Amino acid sequence: MGYRVAIVGATGEVGRTFLKVLEERNFPVDELILFASERSEGSKLTFKGEEHEVRALNKQPNFKGIDIALFSAGGSISKEFAPKFAEDGAVVVDNSSAWRMDPDVPLVVPEVNPQDVHMFDKKRIIANPNCSTIQMVVALKPIYDEAGINRVVVATYQSVSGAGAKAIRELEEQTRAWCEGRPIPEPKHIAKQIAFNAVPHIDVFMDSDYTKEELKMLNETRKIMHDDNIKVSATAVRVPVFYSHSEAVHIETKRAISPERARELLSRAPGVVVVDDPHGGAYPTAIDAAGRDEVFVGRVREDIAFTPGLAMWVVADNIRKGAATNAVQIAELLVKEGLV
Repeated sequence: MGYRVAIVGATGEVGRTFLKVLEERNFPVDELILFASERSEGSKLTFKGEEHEVRALNKQPNFKGIDIALFSAGGSISKEFAPKFAEDGAVVVDNSSAWRMDPDVPLVVPEVNPQDVHMFDKKRIIANPNCSTIQMVVALKPIYDEAGINRVVVATYQSVSGAGAKAIRELEEQTRAWCEGRPIPEPKHIAKQIAFNAVPHIDVFMDSDYTKEELKMLNETRKIMHDDNIKVSATAVRVPVFYSHSEAVHIETKRAISPERARELLSRAPGVVVVDDPHGGAYPTAIDAAGRDEVFVGRVREDIAFTPGLAMWVVADNIRKGAATNAVQIAELLVKEGLV
């Protein structure tokens, strides 16, 4: 059986990756409908060797007949159009932050809380978590199940692709200017110069002086894990890397767990690849994870600040596992559970 699948925001970085992932995972697409803004209307994208024309989202009279809609077009578009798709019968999987903390909308990472897809019926919307949250909770889940978790302190090293195609170009242009001895262009899409720099400013600063990105990691982790007692203190940093986010994660557990046991659990966990032989030069980096769907974990060790506790290094492709792949996995769950 095939499904009528819509992609909203089809011409963006994540939208194009939706197409790749659907094709790679052989998702049962019977008909594909692509939507974007008016400026992309009439452009064509290829799926399984066939060209599909992009339609202007705001010109559609209705969205009837669509089974699953994958959204990656920004929060304001999701707020306006996701309910319209849902009212016309689709299940929406939304990649923006618009619905993540809505109590009637499940926030799902299939390796962590797959059972939550069953709770979509109130609004027919399922939210995709923030990219940095997704990879962290995939790595935390086996530790949480074995030893419990009191608190997490995490520093992220996030690639420019997380800020969109314009930020990718900004890094390219600044780097080229530096290499050619020209003045580096003023930043437009990242708060400070990103070439050869690290910028501890992702999203807006809140009253607490944490950024919105950092607070997402707290609030989303609690919702996904169904545990409001977990404390998460994050510092989110943009670094001059094109693809893949890296995270230094420090965990205070409720019960003692050895690094050896943690590696054993992580190596058996779905969606996780353990690369951990630091003395032999084996640990994951952003380049290793780029283009991959797994969450890579290395440098697992006893934390010397938290007792009991563990420290680890977690890396994943933010456009794939952090966005498109996770959304397609949610769609696969909907099919597997007979919910569409």
